Amino acid sequence: MRVIRIREFGGPEVMRVEETPVPQPGPGEVLIAAEAISVGFAQTQMRRNIFPAPMWRPEFPIVLGGDVIGRVAGVGAGVTGFREGDRVGAFTLHGAYADYVVVDAATVLPVPEGLDAAQATALPSPGPIGTGTLGTANLRPGESVLVHAASGGIGHLSVQWAKAHGAGPVIATASSAEKLDFARALGADVVVDYSREGWADEVREATGGAGVDIILDSIGGDVLRQGVGLLAPFGRLVFYGSAGGGLEIPRISPMELIEMKFITGFALSRWRAARPKEYLANHEELAAGLADGTIRHAVHATYPLEEVGRAHEEIESRAHIGRIVLLP
Repeated sequence: MRVIRIREFGGPEVMRVEETPVPQPGPGEVLIAAEAISVGFAQTQMRRNIFPAPMWRPEFPIVLGGDVIGRVAGVGAGVTGFREGDRVGAFTLHGAYADYVVVDAATVLPVPEGLDAAQATALPSPGPIGTGTLGTANLRPGESVLVHAASGGIGHLSVQWAKAHGAGPVIATASSAEKLDFARALGADVVVDYSREGWADEVREATGGAGVDIILDSIGGDVLRQGVGLLAPFGRLVFYGSAGGGLEIPRISPMELIEMKFITGFALSRWRAARPKEYLANHEELAAGLADGTIRHAVHATYPLEEVGRAHEEIESRAHIGRIVLLP
């Protein structure tokens, strides 16, 4: 089978196609014959070794991770609930860029038969992150929600989930007119270009000066810093990424928190382990929404597995809307 390996950190050119035997699943593992594999901004950070999360401890050779959709090609000892031929999806931190992928059975989810494979890449991680961050923020109907990077793979799902669960207004930020139009078409009530000076004032104005109840932040850095100031009393900011390159933790005074503001982080693996019933319930609702069209998963482009370098270049150009997907 083909696998994309990295033997040194650097640009897209460090990802090279190699041939290797099909792996065998060990105890508690599932082997998936891949139909579609997602490419995200986090993987471009990993390729350059600037991904800030503590679970990223790479050893060469590296095979990058992602969302994998396909069919079960084998199960390891002790695995129940799945059998060969089942259509499934899973997110894995390592090993996704290949024709066959071994994953932890605990991460495997069923995928509807009629759902397009590229569309289905919403199910393993971007959908759960979008729904899980809003669950972590304890969204209540009528509360205002600010979604940063609202045209991205996670953000555009978050906008739709917030609207479907009664949020209002939903304020979406992005960095171009095209992306803002896209967020508006998905149901955002207000759109703001966060690359412009004074964007925070526009957000505050959209809430009538009251501040935002919930902020979903995948940017970090100064955007997070300004977000703290935008929170209403009892407002909640959920941080889950650093796409803006702001890897240093912003300085936040305890006196800001005394204004009844709450700041927390989100990690998919932690949420899945801590709230498995919520995780599975959200998966079922999301899968049904994708299948009947009430939730839209935007796929910007697909590439053959061997053109993974082009996929990374497109991600890093920041010009895409929605997801980039590899098709083995």
